[in-house]
Amino acid sequence: MDDPIAALADQQEALTRILTDLDADGWHRPTRCEGWDVADVVLHLTQTNEMAIGSARGDYDAVLSRLTGGLEQAASVDDGAAKMVERDRGASDADILVRWSTSAEELLAALAAEDPSERVQWVAGQLSVRTLATTRLAETWIHAGDVVDALGMDLPATDGLALIARLAWRTLPYAFSSAGRTMSGPVAFRLTGPDGSGCEFIPDGTATTTISGPVAHLCLVAARRVRASATDLHGEGPDSEAVLELVRTYA
Repeated sequence: MDDPIAALADQQEALTRILTDLDADGWHRPTRCEGWDVADVVLHLTQTNEMAIGSARGDYDAVLSRLTGGLEQAASVDDGAAKMVERDRGASDADILVRWSTSAEELLAALAAEDPSERVQWVAGQLSVRTLATTRLAETWIHAGDVVDALGMDLPATDGLALIARLAWRTLPYAFSSAGRTMSGPVAFRLTGPDGSGCEFIPDGTATTTISGPVAHLCLVAARRVRASATDLHGEGPDSEAVLELVRTYA
């Protein structure tokens, strides 16, 4: 699948099906996101959807101001997300589900209405609408995984994982720069898709470092949900350890 909006729609639908059938116990089970239950995770995902809607519509600053109004200045992106969830925590499970569903539908419409190459504002700076859609796909997949983990369920692998892995590969320079590190040279990903097919991302120049293994494992490492040492990923080249330490799919 090469359409991030279609992949995002599929991932949103999968999460909505799970949430629709949840009872109160399910909504309030603790997740692997420290201090957050399922309702908190869905609330966070909803809030960031609303930010992305503002981004696509050219109204990012106003939406962010609404979501953070009255809150103390955040020390980091994670701190800001925690403060927003804390402020809106306490809504009923039914209201959170409606807000989530509304944000999911409006986000798809807002993304589809724009030129995929149009540059828009996002947390870490400007990016294209296509990249924004892929970023939302990645975050929806990550937090859907948090939800199913809390519920003792599995999240089926999809073709959308290739788009998430590509995002992680393309943003490696940003990840290294944010950590104050320098890449030795180009990096290649030679991954295996859920169906056993190849999923490769090869630089224009000769790769000095190559990461290989299942695409789902790469996405989990980039999401900071597992350590690379606990996966079937392996690397060759001078930056292999650094890539698996720093790779990410979010700001």
